[in-house]
Amino acid sequence: MSFHLHKFPLMSKSRKLHQLITEQENEPTMAWKQEKETEIEEEEGEEEEEVTCHVSIPEDFPGGSETFEMVAKFCYGVKMELSSSNVAPLRCAGEYLEMTEEFAGDNLISKTERFLSQSVFKSLKDSIRALKSCENVVSSAESLGIIRRCIDSIALRASSADPALFGWPVTEGGGSSASNQNLWNGIETNLRRKNGRTSESQSWFEDLSQLNLPFFKRLIAEMKSRDVSGEIIESCLMFYAKKHIPGIWRSGSSRKQSSPSTIPSESEQRELLETVIANLPLQKSSSATSTTSTRFLFGLLRAANILNASESCRSALEMKIGSQLDQATLDDLLIPSYSYLNETLYDVNCVERILGYFLDGLQSEENRETTTSASRSPPLMLVGKLIDGYLSEIASDANLKPEKFYNLAISLPDQARLFDDGLYRAVDIYLKAHSWIPEAEREKICGVLDCQKLTLEACTHAAQNERLPLRAVVQVLFFEQLQLRHAIAGTLLSAEGAPQEAGRASGIRQEEETEGEGEGSGSATWRVAVRENQVLRLDMDSMRTRVHQLERECSTMKKVIENIDKKGPAGGWKGSLTRKFGCKFKTQVCDSHEQTVVDARKARQHHHRQ
Repeated sequence: MSFHLHKFPLMSKSRKLHQLITEQENEPTMAWKQEKETEIEEEEGEEEEEVTCHVSIPEDFPGGSETFEMVAKFCYGVKMELSSSNVAPLRCAGEYLEMTEEFAGDNLISKTERFLSQSVFKSLKDSIRALKSCENVVSSAESLGIIRRCIDSIALRASSADPALFGWPVTEGGGSSASNQNLWNGIETNLRRKNGRTSESQSWFEDLSQLNLPFFKRLIAEMKSRDVSGEIIESCLMFYAKKHIPGIWRSGSSRKQSSPSTIPSESEQRELLETVIANLPLQKSSSATSTTSTRFLFGLLRAANILNASESCRSALEMKIGSQLDQATLDDLLIPSYSYLNETLYDVNCVERILGYFLDGLQSEENRETTTSASRSPPLMLVGKLIDGYLSEIASDANLKPEKFYNLAISLPDQARLFDDGLYRAVDIYLKAHSWIPEAEREKICGVLDCQKLTLEACTHAAQNERLPLRAVVQVLFFEQLQLRHAIAGTLLSAEGAPQEAGRASGIRQEEETEGEGEGSGSATWRVAVRENQVLRLDMDSMRTRVHQLERECSTMKKVIENIDKKGPAGGWKGSLTRKFGCKFKTQVCDSHEQTVVDARKARQHHHRQ
């Protein structure tokens, strides 16, 4: 680009331009081209000669032609508006042209330095923008220390910031405008101020995501050295990855962040991804941000699989996800299989590894807190429900091997599930989708269930489920009867004590009322107590009838099993039917309870006769 300028304004501010022009004036044959133009003035009729000087500025001039144009305006005395986006290139250009205070007062170098120290480095956002402007003048800005000072300013102000003031920058949907409900009678509420504060923090993260990768890596390293909050570092990494790696979020709104012309190449995305993962804080995210953070981490894991990131990178990411698996959702766990080695639709091996990291971390916490392993921690219960849902989702996959399903189902400890209804649903779906597997495999799959932890609704369904092996059905029936027996026994015990308590209470009330109010009110109270006793007797009779029915059913089941044992040969499969079904212990439990219930019934009958 050519600039038609006067030499005296340039020579008065720049020592370098002064030297170039002076040298060429002394040696006109080397770089001067003289042109004579005759201009006839109508008033005076005189001839005027104009000498033109051509000075070439190297292509590596800091900031290029745009910055040189601003320098020229400064030399001409034109008012120039300094900003965080142009001050760094102007400072580098002033250094190149030697525009110092010694050569001319109030020169460009001193003017830009004052603006940097008094304005830019006192603002977090201005420091980021100034650092961004250094990308085109890296060598000059590095030698002048501008890059280092910008990074120091950003890290310093980030380290002194309260993470609660920044909110959480990454959301799946686009930003929503402030609602009119935030205004009450024209007065700004706290919610509106909070939204404005969060919007300001998002603007800060948006500016940070514009940096190139080398500057961003240096900035994150400086933040870590200054012990900046892990939440702020993680927010920076999340927003930066969301900006430059397409497909982090599953929703379509995130794809609007980058146009096709600005999407980095696959190798650049891989380098960026590994940088983000390597700098993720090791500690678990706070409860206020962990849900969004976990969703983002799973997005990084999917991107790592697609971009074929290193094994160490993926392992570190899986370990980070495992530390906060209790905040994940079922949709997060449904990671597609991108490898031809996996036959299943979803990457079950990856979920197994993540679950292993979670259990290892939970065990470490329990050891530090010196608690027993049998305690039911809320995170473990959440993960148990999550894995049961995941098993139900993958159970219909025809390529899922029984061993894989079985290993994942038993990987959780017993205290992770309060009830096994969710696990039973997954087993039922798996047996329905894999009807061809042999009986031994079916029994093994059903072996993951604890029939004692099935609710009555699940037991009722399982007892009529034709897909379950016979052994599993027998166990379900037994424990269903056992649950009913215990429930009825508890009801009988409570009902047996009720009439006695009611009699005592009514007697006491009768005595008090007789003393205070006379015979009339006492007889009325006695009639109420009698009616209550009659209702309780009817309830007890119905309970006894149900107990008799259950006893007959249990006795019938025991006789059938004993007959089967007697008919078959000792060494045959029928002779070992008891051992195969595993019901011998169960019938012994029935006998012990049966005698207890009968004795209790006889005692109650004797009491009523009295």
